[in-house]
Amino acid sequence: MSPEAAGAGAAPLARVLAGFVVGTRPGDIPPLALERAKMSLASTIASTAAGVSIPSAAIVRATELDAGGAPAAAVWFTPARLPARAAARTNAVCSDAAAADDSDMRSIAHIGTIVSTVSVALAEELGLGGAEVLRAMVLGYEVAGRIDEALTPGRMRRGFHGSVSTVFGGAVAAGTLFGLDEERMTHAIALAATSIGGMAISADTSWAREWHAGLAAMLGLDAARAAARGFRAEPSVLEAPRGFLSAMNGEAVEAITRDLGASWDIVTDMAIKLMPGAHPFHAIAEAASEAAIAGDVRPDEVERIVLTAAQLADWHGPTRPTDLVSAAHSFVYFTAAAVADRGFRWEHIEPAKMADPVIRGLLDRVVLDPNPPPLPDRFPHRHGGTVTLVLKDGREVSSTCRAPRGSSAGGLEWADVEAKYRRLVPRSGLASDAVEASLACLRSFGTVGDVGVLTRRLALPSMGEPDPR
Repeated sequence: MSPEAAGAGAAPLARVLAGFVVGTRPGDIPPLALERAKMSLASTIASTAAGVSIPSAAIVRATELDAGGAPAAAVWFTPARLPARAAARTNAVCSDAAAADDSDMRSIAHIGTIVSTVSVALAEELGLGGAEVLRAMVLGYEVAGRIDEALTPGRMRRGFHGSVSTVFGGAVAAGTLFGLDEERMTHAIALAATSIGGMAISADTSWAREWHAGLAAMLGLDAARAAARGFRAEPSVLEAPRGFLSAMNGEAVEAITRDLGASWDIVTDMAIKLMPGAHPFHAIAEAASEAAIAGDVRPDEVERIVLTAAQLADWHGPTRPTDLVSAAHSFVYFTAAAVADRGFRWEHIEPAKMADPVIRGLLDRVVLDPNPPPLPDRFPHRHGGTVTLVLKDGREVSSTCRAPRGSSAGGLEWADVEAKYRRLVPRSGLASDAVEASLACLRSFGTVGDVGVLTRRLALPSMGEPDPR
């Protein structure tokens, strides 16, 4: 159905979504959805810890600290406090910069980073607790996920990055915490639709990826705050001719409002990264390592590594990465490293691993199957793939991974989230007792009456800032 047909004679999509958000009572959200929101928040904090010293994050943080303003919300892993919009932006940039945040497996939009950073920052400003934050996160994730589902794969083919949909998560989460009524929530969603652009080519090759995340968090919060004060936008902007869905080459638009509340995107489609880098390659890395383990394969035995994954057909990532951005977007590197080291882990995003001669010796041996099976649906990133190791002695060893660990389909457990948290958060300089205290707070976050209980545990007494010039 075209966007125009979807809007003919019907209430504006923004108003339907707003009615659902405002009409959803706390008891309507299942406990599993709230638990997944806690996991997403823990993952976002861990990713932020890994990104806090990355130059792009340091530049944005320094810029916001220079601007200053009311000390309403914490800049995680620093002693600083800023206005909520600035804190949300800064924390979102740090999280996304590390390429360790969670993804919606249909499109790889990093909704969790946005709803986490916006909800915590605004809840600090408003003096709200953990239960309110988790509810806002679930609802923000739901609206952003549904809109982005309708854009998949159209917006990617049109050249737009996932930030154009994650901004809805920020707007709805913030609007929920502000307590917007249906009319004002409608305008918050409509403003989000016209607040941000982001080019995929830039996100795949530069620091613009995290720049987009910062904008989505900040502008989503701005949209809700403006709507709370009475700012009005075009309610039909999503489905109208020349509107958002048309511009983004939307598909299956009718699915945006189908069966609202019957299931929850944060349960069905959110995946938490248990290794760094682009989520579409995680299942490939798992299959590659399993093949190497199953065949007890040494790197020097490998003649060719064949990837059978239809979603890689149009992917043109770097083949010999030298930095975080290129490594995070290189399925060739993921595969070679996973075969060489029998796993792809957090250290593989570091320069030393990228320079490893054993891994580099396998890079040119990675090839794509020219005849992969067709995708079963229009969600390319929700599917895994098969890795076949062709050995010099003629043997072949194959392994298939349908979905990565950390996803609903691949298995998501608190033990994995905690392991990630304990591995990444110490990179910020946070002491081990504070790491454990903050993790314990997250596990019981729904009962925390003041989110400052958590953010105070993430504060460092001081932090040297690199010169951003």
